[in-house]
Amino acid sequence: MLTRTFFASMLAIVFTTAAQSQRFDYPSARLSDQTDDYFGTVVADPYRWMENDSEELQQWIEAQNNLTNAHLDAIPFRETLRKRLTELVDYPKYGMPWMRAASENQNRLFYFKNDGLQNQSVLYVVDTPGAQPRVLLDPNTFSEDGTVALQTTSVSKDGKYLAYSIARSGSDWNEIFVLDIETGKTLPDHLEWVKFSGIAWHANGFFYSRYDAPEGDKLITKNEFHKIYYHRLGTKQADNVLVREDRENPLRNMGASTDRDQQYIFVSESESTYGNSLYLGRISVNNRAIRAAAVARRLRSVVTDFRSEQSVVAVLDESIYLLTDRDAPNKRLVRLDPAKPTPEYWVDVIPEGDSLLSSVSCIGGKFVVTYLKDAAHEAFVVDKNGKKIREIELPTLGMTGFSGEKDSDIYYQSFTSYTYPTVIYRCNIETGEQKEFFPSEINFNKDEYVTERVWYESSAGRKVPIFLTYKKGLQKNGNNPTLLYGYGGFNISVRPSFSAFRIPFLEQGGIYAHAVLRGGGEYGETWHKSGTKLQKQNVFDDFIAAAEFLIAEKYTSPQKIAIQGGSNGGLLVGAVMLQRPDLFRVALPAVGVLDMLRYHKFTIGWAWATDYGTSEESREMFEYLRKYSPLHNVKPDAKYPAMLVTTSDHDDRVVPAHSFKFTAAMQEAQRKNTDRNPPSDNPHFIRIETKAGHGAGKPISKVIDESTDVWSFVMEQLGMVPQWR
Repeated sequence: MLTRTFFASMLAIVFTTAAQSQRFDYPSARLSDQTDDYFGTVVADPYRWMENDSEELQQWIEAQNNLTNAHLDAIPFRETLRKRLTELVDYPKYGMPWMRAASENQNRLFYFKNDGLQNQSVLYVVDTPGAQPRVLLDPNTFSEDGTVALQTTSVSKDGKYLAYSIARSGSDWNEIFVLDIETGKTLPDHLEWVKFSGIAWHANGFFYSRYDAPEGDKLITKNEFHKIYYHRLGTKQADNVLVREDRENPLRNMGASTDRDQQYIFVSESESTYGNSLYLGRISVNNRAIRAAAVARRLRSVVTDFRSEQSVVAVLDESIYLLTDRDAPNKRLVRLDPAKPTPEYWVDVIPEGDSLLSSVSCIGGKFVVTYLKDAAHEAFVVDKNGKKIREIELPTLGMTGFSGEKDSDIYYQSFTSYTYPTVIYRCNIETGEQKEFFPSEINFNKDEYVTERVWYESSAGRKVPIFLTYKKGLQKNGNNPTLLYGYGGFNISVRPSFSAFRIPFLEQGGIYAHAVLRGGGEYGETWHKSGTKLQKQNVFDDFIAAAEFLIAEKYTSPQKIAIQGGSNGGLLVGAVMLQRPDLFRVALPAVGVLDMLRYHKFTIGWAWATDYGTSEESREMFEYLRKYSPLHNVKPDAKYPAMLVTTSDHDDRVVPAHSFKFTAAMQEAQRKNTDRNPPSDNPHFIRIETKAGHGAGKPISKVIDESTDVWSFVMEQLGMVPQWR
């Protein structure tokens, strides 16, 4: 058991780890002589063996978890924190409702609800207006421990069937089943090896995407040759119709969708995380037998060069509406004629503006549009020609979403922010009427807290927002515990949202800071591109600038800052903790991309190349990646922040080998560092979750466990002494 030091005074008990030197008996990791040659430069990879499962690796994992758990078990307030988190999470949570026809004149209403501590949210259906909701599908019955999660749901046009996919232990591999909505019985249909797929109904079946069954380890084998199939209800998967494949381009993903009336099929293809090609074809509503050749003949090219993104919003009055950033980095809404669908014939409905056009929904023959202005939402109703009808007022800085049908005046709206738990409204597109449909029932007083959007200067000299949330009455004395979060990648906009798991930190005087970084999508495609490939360092520089701003403005100090990010954000944390170890006290890289020379060799990693580049494409790209790759920049003579890496054994998005290798390198460096004076006293731990993946579908029990451990570590290392009533 690791020791702790307490110093008592008449006023308080102060807990500290920085006041004494500590040495940690880290489990040893074998150093192999593996090397690789990149354009004449030999690079060692001593932990290559960690990329494949073995008894040796399992023993290392067990030993690491034992060490981490021993440290966490010794934190005196850990169980009190777990109790507080459980209390806060235990309230009803609702998903956005959606409607589907049950008959010609009647819609069924579907929504998800979690009573509070259910591992998975339950799908309910209301068969007719005013009827009592009934459970349609309860994912908690899929497994005893909640590790089998519901992923995608799709209701047939006639409202008779629900097709749904499940994921086991957090894997990206899915299985599809079909449920009779009226009887609640599961049909014999069962589809396997589904991945990165929607479910698009047409006639008496649906389109979906899959890979061939992998020949090697399904959790690490590179995914190639994505295909679109059509499944007719009542048939075996072996009899499914192969609708589209590309034998010349193995690293290409493809998916099919259909419009609400099932008049058109849309095929989208992508080669990376940004940019897609788009094809459309008219299909018969009454077609009972899909033939691949017939579908192929009907498809017409819309965009084929992968240099822009476009998504179908609606088919309305024989026109197709697309949301696109083609020649418009902040996006625009265009109308196209299906007979002449290529860009030169597009007509602007909503031209590109100064703010990012974030989303468009077709409701009641109109459009509800959402803009992202300085990383928070604004929303408006416009007619089908783009003329503004009215603004939809939002309660505060936050994030909103909409769900509705093109032929119904009734729609649903959600709203959330950092201290504003999610509320769902029932609205009327014609009158603008808005009523709470699912109010928030959490026992949390948002009036005790404040969120401010302040501006810091990025490394490019541009003023960008950082959102700060804290308890009212905060003193800017440079001594406030702060968690700084960032992502900065893949054109993803990280917007204001509520999480009950942050509340204990806020209750104890902490500041939650979310920095807007280049590489994200908050300011459109130009902002995204400025944080990719040979400009990726811009993202790290922006994050560092955000921390320096918080210190300069006396919100906090280096000894009071914890940094957190997941996936691409895990790369961010790994990179900046090595580049500026003096600036942070705690680093929390979660499911991070940490080996930048080999990330593209596993599962879907190749798809990230448009953001990162690869070590094989050129000497310049290799040298740039190696310069910031966390795994390749650990130095034994540096004193790094305390670190808690988190990953999962079934993560087949960012394989856990990234986290294993980085942790082993950090611990080996600290072993060498202990021979110096003074030795490093900051713990470098890893927490490896079992039967879990990249994050989606993780049961609430595991989320509570992980959050308890992470926040306990943060509070301990920041010298906090939490007290709850």
